[in-house]
Amino acid sequence: MIVKSLLVGFLFNILLSLSLYAQVPGFYMKERAKKTELPFYSSNNLIILPVSINGGTPVNFLIDTGVKTNILFSKTIGDQLNMTYTRKLDLVGADGKTVLTANVSPTNHLDLGRLEGISQTVLVLDDDFFELEMVIGVPVFGVIGYEFFKHNPVKIDYDKSLITFYESERLRWRPFGFRKIQMDIDNGKPYIKGRVKQISSEELSAKLLIDLGANHGLLLNMETSDKITLPPKHIESDLGRSLGGELFGYVGRVKSLRLDGLNFMDVITSYPEETEFSYVIKESGRQGSLGSELWGRTKIVLDYQRKRLFIKRGSTFSNPFEFDMSGITTKMLPTEDKRFIVSNVRKNSAAEQAGIMVNDEFLEINKIPIDFWELSDLIKLFRSEEGRPVSVKMKRFNSQDPEDFEIFERKFQLKRQI
Repeated sequence: MIVKSLLVGFLFNILLSLSLYAQVPGFYMKERAKKTELPFYSSNNLIILPVSINGGTPVNFLIDTGVKTNILFSKTIGDQLNMTYTRKLDLVGADGKTVLTANVSPTNHLDLGRLEGISQTVLVLDDDFFELEMVIGVPVFGVIGYEFFKHNPVKIDYDKSLITFYESERLRWRPFGFRKIQMDIDNGKPYIKGRVKQISSEELSAKLLIDLGANHGLLLNMETSDKITLPPKHIESDLGRSLGGELFGYVGRVKSLRLDGLNFMDVITSYPEETEFSYVIKESGRQGSLGSELWGRTKIVLDYQRKRLFIKRGSTFSNPFEFDMSGITTKMLPTEDKRFIVSNVRKNSAAEQAGIMVNDEFLEINKIPIDFWELSDLIKLFRSEEGRPVSVKMKRFNSQDPEDFEIFERKFQLKRQI
């Protein structure tokens, strides 16, 4: 009888502790296990997972270590899900000028299949923002940030497009074949130290943000240190679009980036222009960030609780870093039919010399109809090999009249500019 009472009391305490534990905001496995695996869709090494909010239809979310709070890009969807809003916040856009208004929605349930996010706060943008689809090539409706990583070690295998989510007490020791790097968590964001060997300047010791939601390799903010200098060979470029604006600046290379003895050679490096947002970067103490173009060559484990990053070479580690050799920035129109247009043409590039212009629309690439292309495949083609011949069939509108257009063909060879 005493044994039975003790057993009942023991089970009650376990259930009570599990109930209390489950109410702590965070992401957890639905079934108790040492680990669970989640396959993800990868577009240019960006990690995309289907997420259901409060039992709604799953939509694509980006997994992003560069943000602290979960964000939903569409208040239309938020209203359809009857999400509760408690207050509004103003967010500064990527260009440092644009102000985005967001609604704070607390205590949401996010379902990722084998994982669930408990009591999750989501910032819901007032104005629907779907422009990431134009540069990523697939619809993305939001981002999941710090909450996904804060309690549990998370392994990301880019070769297999697989996330392994571990029970919080697992991975106390370094996994076989991985290097361990000290990682600091500041305001919900992970940072590591790296050694950057510049082409025409001294070696730089840099505090770098781990930014899985950005598609660059290495990014250096020149305004944060007098030691950061543009390489002699660089080009002006559109560096990409994010929430609240486009980033402009320069692209060049550094000789090497060393992370605890692991060397990345001739790394394509972005140098954004200083913006009104730069003071936030300076206050963080960082000199730059490391994006998916670099992390996609590795296997990593992020362990926020123990402030450790484990890293191992992936199958593409030794592939050369390449920048676009066509001169074309391509965007996908958010239409039912697949449509790719030219949003920018770089000066002195192969595309400019071939006469390709902004707003020209792709119909065929290398004799293959555009319906058979994904945006990520087109980006890979334009980065593939200097001297590679490319033929395109294009449509050019001559006026606002949708029937007033001409169809033409152009040929050019990819040309490395940096």
